[in-house]
Amino acid sequence: MQKYLFKNIQVVNEGKIQSLDVLTNGDRIEKIAPAIDTPSRVTEINGEGKYLFPGVIDDQVHFREPGLTHKASIYTESRAAVAGGVTSFMEMPNTIPNALTPELLEAKYDIGAQTSLANYSFFMGTSNTNAEEVLKMNKRKKDVCGVKIFMGASTGNMLVDSHSTLDRVFRESEMLIATHCEDERIIRSNYERIKAEKGELRASDHPLVRDEEACFESSLVAIKFAQKYNSRLHILHISTEKELQLFGNMMPLAEKRITAEVCVHHLHFTADDYDRLGYKIKCNPAIKAPHNKEALWKALLDDRLDIIATDHAPHLLTEKEGPYEHAHAGLPLVQHPLLLMLYYHKEERISLEKIAEKMCHAPALCFQVANRGFIREGYFADLVVVDPDRPFTVNTENIFYKCGWSPLENFHFPASIAGTFVNGHRVYDQGSFDESVKGQRLTFNR
Repeated sequence: MQKYLFKNIQVVNEGKIQSLDVLTNGDRIEKIAPAIDTPSRVTEINGEGKYLFPGVIDDQVHFREPGLTHKASIYTESRAAVAGGVTSFMEMPNTIPNALTPELLEAKYDIGAQTSLANYSFFMGTSNTNAEEVLKMNKRKKDVCGVKIFMGASTGNMLVDSHSTLDRVFRESEMLIATHCEDERIIRSNYERIKAEKGELRASDHPLVRDEEACFESSLVAIKFAQKYNSRLHILHISTEKELQLFGNMMPLAEKRITAEVCVHHLHFTADDYDRLGYKIKCNPAIKAPHNKEALWKALLDDRLDIIATDHAPHLLTEKEGPYEHAHAGLPLVQHPLLLMLYYHKEERISLEKIAEKMCHAPALCFQVANRGFIREGYFADLVVVDPDRPFTVNTENIFYKCGWSPLENFHFPASIAGTFVNGHRVYDQGSFDESVKGQRLTFNR
């Protein structure tokens, strides 16, 4: 069994930064104290000048396997994830085939067990016609992260616009329900109007097609269903100022029945960036006008928004080329979310403690992840060592996504990931990987 002792490291955890020693034994954290004598047969890590974070839990990624492995796989994207300090992920069901039955869902878990370097869970997918299959998940709520509903179009047969299906799933599901909220009727109307006016759309038209109204109306519908049945609802990738009026911050996260997430690209880019990056930043929901970004930051810091995630969605560069209708929606991001938030820490937008809360603690609380998301004795040793004095610049040589590119290329981060530990195994160490141990399936306290 591997043992590591982190000496004199700044532990960022549960609202505090403390100089501590942390001892791991096998896949767990054994001891945390101001000083720990070095035991025999232990690897000591000098933590002076470095920070120790809990492993980041990314609750929304698209790793494209099965069916779309020309652009990504669970192996390649989990490898990129751990290089960025993401030790656990929850992956979406819009692969090919769509994960619309328990059997198809379990096939993805089999791939994860064989190839993922990070801990993993996979959402059960919903269509207009598979409510019976979705409700079978009530018996699996301890080992599946949740049910995903695309209330905006997605790959395959996953748009759920039947109110009878929505009503039944919200009424009868005992699982957390995660929603992509965009109103397809509004989107289609906007597209047809702009197409008639302009003839050919550009990347900068994307937030006009998928506008604030489309997001707000769909989020409102989801919330009304959740309130009607007291369902456990988590709305993914909030992107508009208008939606923020739907969320409150008056109770602890663990007691909320309706929670919300913001993604790093909506905190970083604005519609002004389409001129520079074009379809590279086309995504659903769209990156919108700058006032939305400012409102999202405010809501994140006052706890109306609960979680920071990536919605990592890689495509080949050839798939991101115009015209508008051809350019695929989605950005590869899972390697850099922690570094991006550390950049904003240096810009004095967010504290280190708040980063750990929104990227590590909150996903664990929101999804009731068992024994992860915190640096606590007895918890799994999912840990990230951050070097705040070693800058990192994104370039094609250090991008680990299978698609080979990033919208953050040439961006300079003030810090770097010095090491990532998944279940006590040092899987990433300053640019090198030890792939001899795979991640574990996440379990949930439900």
